[in-house]
Amino acid sequence: MFSVRSLMVLLLALMPAVAVAAPQGGPGMISQVVLFGGFILIFYFLIWRPQSKRAKEHKALVEGLDKGDEVVTGGGLAGRISRLTDDYMVVEIADGVEVKVQRQSVTQALPKGTLKDI
Repeated sequence: MFSVRSLMVLLLALMPAVAVAAPQGGPGMISQVVLFGGFILIFYFLIWRPQSKRAKEHKALVEGLDKGDEVVTGGGLAGRISRLTDDYMVVEIADGVEVKVQRQSVTQALPKGTLKDI
């Protein structure tokens, strides 16, 4: 079994061999920074920016809801808003059937009269 001292001696003996085997003249620091910057730009334009835009659109949709609007929720329920609070709303999905849902669960606002056609 190796003791800590013998392991340290072995590692110190191998250090010069590892240093000689290290590649010389590899890619410079500038090319690595440019590559990293390219990855950041790709991440920004393909992931972060579109997600931020969708979040802003959804926030505007939720803030613009009013009593009588026809909406579709994330669960697929379609109905007319009968009451609103800060965080919740009551959606009438059929005559006399009301469901309380979070405002954030709204995925789409429908044009007026859409539910009559269904």
